[in-house]
Parts: sequence; C-alpha cells; structure tokens
Amino acid sequence: MALAELCGTSTSYIGQIEIGNRFPSVEMIEKFANALEIRPHLLFFDELENDSGEIMQSSKKKDTMSDAAKDELIKRLTDAVSRVVKRTINTS
Repeated sequence: MALAELCGTSTSYIGQIEIGNRFPSVEMIEKFANALEIRPHLLFFDELENDSGEIMQSSKKKDTMSDAAKDELIKRLTDAVSRVVKRTINTS
C-alpha cells in the first residue's frame, strides 16, 4: 500500500503489474524508482549489485516477464525514445 500511495496510484493497479496483467507507463516506472530510491532500470532485474559489488539474489524467485509484457515494454520504450528523438531533431 505504501508504494501505491507514494506513486499516487491504487494497490489494485500495482497488483495487476505484479501478476503481469498490466505494464506501467514510463512515467509510472520513474515514480516507482523514485519511491524505492533506485534507478529505474533496476526494476527489471532479479539480481541487484550492492555497493561493494556483490550480487544479491532476490529473496523470492520471480517469474520471468510474460511475452505480452515484454512486447508492451518494447512498444512503450520505442514510442518514448521516438518522441525524444523527434523533439531533439525539431529543436536543432
């Protein structure tokens, strides 16, 4: 519940993300990362490296991302990158 409150969303939305039925927007990924005080890309790893360089395994085994979630991620990231590239080209 705390993550949902920190990110201004509902616990049911977070639950849908956790079970792979929904994929968050790039903006929501940023909110999750800010709330957890980590860099956004770390949300996609089952292993994390601690400050001394040691690999820390997740305490529980996570399922891999579904194909539908992967496809949605690729689409959203591609769209976001395209928007940034277009803005950069238009301001040059």
